[in-house]
Amino acid sequence: MSISVRGRVVKIGNSQGIRIPKALLEQSGIDSDVEIEVQHQSLIIRSAKGVRRGWNEAFSSMSVQGDDDLVDTALATEWEQTEWDW
Repeated sequence: MSISVRGRVVKIGNSQGIRIPKALLEQSGIDSDVEIEVQHQSLIIRSAKGVRRGWNEAFSSMSVQGDDDLVDTALATEWEQTEWDW
């Protein structure tokens, strides 16, 4: 079931905002951070993806393919070899 409501743009400090009814947030699944995008003179609001979403799968795939070796294994300076705490 789709819900449609009419709202009003309100001043919030130096910005403007809208209030989103709880029912719309529940229907959309949005509960915290959002991404806002303009498309064809419309605002698209969607739940923000996790910053590192999918990294575990990508790293597992790299490991299986043997593509997870360090690129730079040699230390550049004597100081790095003797003073740097690895």
